[in-house]
Amino acid sequence: MTKLGAAVVSTTLYTTRSYVARPTSQGCETIVRSASRDLTRHHVRVRNMSESSQLVRQWKLLLALESSHTGCTIQDLITQLEMADKTIRRDLKVLKTVFRITETTGDKGRKRWHMQPLSEVAGFNLTDLLSIHMGRQFLEPLAGTPFWDGHRKVIAKVKQAIGSNGLKYIDKLAAAVHATNVGISDYSQRGEMIDQLMVAIEDHKVTLIVYQSMQATEPVEQEIYPLGMIHHRGSLYLIAWSSRRQEVRNYKVDRIDSVDVQNLRYEVPRDFSLRDWLANSFGVYRSGRTTLQTIRVRFARAAARYVQESRWHHSQQLKPQKDGSLIAEFRLPDIAEIKHWILSFGPRATVLEPPELVEEIQQDLQQMLASYSQNSETTR
Repeated sequence: MTKLGAAVVSTTLYTTRSYVARPTSQGCETIVRSASRDLTRHHVRVRNMSESSQLVRQWKLLLALESSHTGCTIQDLITQLEMADKTIRRDLKVLKTVFRITETTGDKGRKRWHMQPLSEVAGFNLTDLLSIHMGRQFLEPLAGTPFWDGHRKVIAKVKQAIGSNGLKYIDKLAAAVHATNVGISDYSQRGEMIDQLMVAIEDHKVTLIVYQSMQATEPVEQEIYPLGMIHHRGSLYLIAWSSRRQEVRNYKVDRIDSVDVQNLRYEVPRDFSLRDWLANSFGVYRSGRTTLQTIRVRFARAAARYVQESRWHHSQQLKPQKDGSLIAEFRLPDIAEIKHWILSFGPRATVLEPPELVEEIQQDLQQMLASYSQNSETTR
């Protein structure tokens, strides 16, 4: 039996910086300033600026209290957060109704404010909770799948730990970032199918699928050995060994009509990983070609900055030109996916090499022009 690689499924939807608390002589943490700056920097658009400034101010206060082992006096907070006495007392009064904040009196009647670390209550600190809750909107395209169900269970545990008021407060902070859902796939009715595929991946089970590719006129049953799942541009792709093609291929989950997991297991070698398999791909597509070729594209000034803002491929080399344009170079075995990406820039992108890609784009543009010309004639 053909040996295949162990499935490695790794989809990172949201990451946060780890903040290391460093106690000061007053017992509050100097981490507050850097945490608040980072939080503010990631808040792209705020619906109500006055409400946002209040939330960020209270967020800094919560971080100070949570990270302090000995509690903070009002004077500690004034010095650390550079806020007015009345503002701090007013915020403390509000936050006491949401989180477990208490006040104790020590020597010489000196009062300190304490907050029970959320890590003791929920297993997560404040920054963790915010990132988990913000991650919900990024997982919504996977509604109905095991990934979405798992996230909902985590949110339910968070709500149980901090209460509905605490969750509402976290929700206000998370509302500052919004993820668009343009062009995403709908998996709300495919949860059971995706669950079966995940079982096949984990248990190395031979699987029969009924699949209709973009070129096929009707669905075809195929025997595959599932290796892993990839979430790419709002859609899920199954990576599996095809018995018919005798190679590893990708299958868009949207085009799978049925899944039948067999009892027969397949053996997998240890040297296969999805990361390595995708290393030279411009997305998820891979043909049987392995020889790398150089793709050079000139982007006009109007598109140059946009291209420079992102990392499109690990092999990219971006070379700004004196006239404001940009020449981008990539090393890829296939041109199919990068061709569609280049065409999305319209006249602002021109392929310089290889000749094969130049010719393909010329043919596509000629067909497009002919189609528009024909359509113009029929509508007259």
